[in-house]
Amino acid sequence: MPSGSAEGRANEDRAAEVGPVDAGAVRLPRGARVPGWRRLPRWVRRVLAVLVVFLVAVTIASFSYNLATDGTPPRPAGLRFVKAGGFDTRYLAWGTTGPPIVLIPGAFETADTFGALGPVLAAEHHRVYAIDLTGTGYSAPSPPFSAEHLAGQVVAFLRAEHLTGPNAAILVGHSAGAADVGIAAVRAPDAVRGVIFLDGDATPLGGPAFLGSLVINPFRTTLVRLALSSGSLIRAVYNSQCGPDCPRLTDRGVNTWRWPLEQPGFGAEMAYVLSHGITSMTSAEFRALKAARVPKLVVAGASDPEMSHSDADATARRIGAPSPVYVPGRHLTMIASPRQLAAVIGTFASAP
Repeated sequence: MPSGSAEGRANEDRAAEVGPVDAGAVRLPRGARVPGWRRLPRWVRRVLAVLVVFLVAVTIASFSYNLATDGTPPRPAGLRFVKAGGFDTRYLAWGTTGPPIVLIPGAFETADTFGALGPVLAAEHHRVYAIDLTGTGYSAPSPPFSAEHLAGQVVAFLRAEHLTGPNAAILVGHSAGAADVGIAAVRAPDAVRGVIFLDGDATPLGGPAFLGSLVINPFRTTLVRLALSSGSLIRAVYNSQCGPDCPRLTDRGVNTWRWPLEQPGFGAEMAYVLSHGITSMTSAEFRALKAARVPKLVVAGASDPEMSHSDADATARRIGAPSPVYVPGRHLTMIASPRQLAAVIGTFASAP
């Protein structure tokens, strides 16, 4: 077509706009260029380019790792569940007679955390239950994972097991589980005969809220799977929280901690914790619990790095409990000293 035609002149104009093709680089059309890119110093552009390449490479590696490690997570045989209040709750039970006691785990713990304490309490003539809170363990995931929502699960379990009225239970909430039992006691006084805060003060312990926006998938899934794949890391955390008097964590014991965190829903709970912190009570809920007529007690490990003696004293005053009781151990007192802890719980449960 002659270059003097209208279409030819249009093609020439477009070519002039795009510019000549360099053998070393292809220039983008003017409308697609990054604003101010050419005005940046060359070293800044190089650093940014390296960061982009690194982010792309890490994202691809993360997706690839997640795909390679996908599969049905392992689950123990013989799990027991109760459906109530919109929750499908996995639980353990020990004993068939005596006053009921319900054990509520803390963050990243399950009913199995009470595997040493439950049988001792049952031997002292108590009916003992322990549950998996939704989001951690084998209970079906049910967001959100707030303290109010988890307290609702506790109350639903109590009613499903007919633990109300004369058959009301003592609730023992470990660590972050203290908030859940505290709220449950206020919400369902007919189902709660007493409340024990075990190694927990139910106050906020949150990190920067922006972590929930930064640690996103696929990276969150990759980080969780890498951490759980390390038996050495699981043992190190267990030893630091439990102390030298605790039983050594066998390979089977490692799986007891690992498998619940590989179940569906844990990633969503992790995202919630990163954004909101672990479960806690509000000032109004603390006031309501203090005013409630239900007996309360604070129990802590004598060497707990997570809960100092001054913190335990303040917690007792905050909820209207007598002076705290201390048992040997660090943060996992139900593993470190189950017999001493059972004696404290039994004395509390038998009080008029």
